[in-house]
Amino acid sequence: MPDILEIVKVIVIGIIQGITEWLPVSSTGHMILADEFIKLQVRPEFLEMFLVVIQFGSILAVLVLYFHKLNPFSPRKTATEKTQTLHLWGKVIVGVLPAAVIGLLFDDLLNDIFYNPVTVTVTLILYGVLFILLENRNKKVLPKINNLTELSYKTVLSIGLFQLLSLIPGTSRSGSTILGAMLIGSSRFVAAEYSFFLAIPVMCGASLLKVLKFLMESTLLGSEIVILAIGMVVAFLVSVFAIKFLMGYIKKHDFKAFGYYRIILGVIVALYFIFR
Repeated sequence: MPDILEIVKVIVIGIIQGITEWLPVSSTGHMILADEFIKLQVRPEFLEMFLVVIQFGSILAVLVLYFHKLNPFSPRKTATEKTQTLHLWGKVIVGVLPAAVIGLLFDDLLNDIFYNPVTVTVTLILYGVLFILLENRNKKVLPKINNLTELSYKTVLSIGLFQLLSLIPGTSRSGSTILGAMLIGSSRFVAAEYSFFLAIPVMCGASLLKVLKFLMESTLLGSEIVILAIGMVVAFLVSVFAIKFLMGYIKKHDFKAFGYYRIILGVIVALYFIFR
């Protein structure tokens, strides 16, 4: 059984994961800073697996909140709605393909090259500026896509190509997806929802691969099972609130606040690693 201090650390990490996974602010940037101050006393190989698998808790929040919308067999849906739901899953699969293929082939290489404070600082600031510029442009441009059913397979493939950018740390998976969808003409609401759904196969697949890799090379200790369970539960609970907050927020506001936040965080990351 882990001691109280380690449990507190896991809870903090779960909170950070649950918030930053869904808001377009880069979970990697926050995790880099968190890792400097929160040192979990666990094996390095377990920590590597834990930081990926904890995301499964966040994914469960999407599945719970959007269960009806994502369930093609719901008895409350008409035949047309069931068909539309199946098409939605098809569009999720198409949107995931670019990142899935490139990620499987080059994920370790990209992390070796780009997983450093300089890259994270640059991408945090750059995409913060892009969000601000995009929202300034959108004041004069009405979205062409205001419903998930209006997303074509060609459009979701284009969004999937934008999601490739998230393979570079600091970009943000949700940030790159939302930015790409809005550039193509999606409303904020559609862009955010579609980014949630794209995360399901991506993060489930990543979690499964990490667990299998870990179990092939090692075994889970009792204390590690507790840490993993607490982390996922906290990430799930916080994700529920984060998703509801974001969808409520963008009904009345744009993404510029997140752009400014990214710029500030990027500067903080840069200053920390310059002067530490």
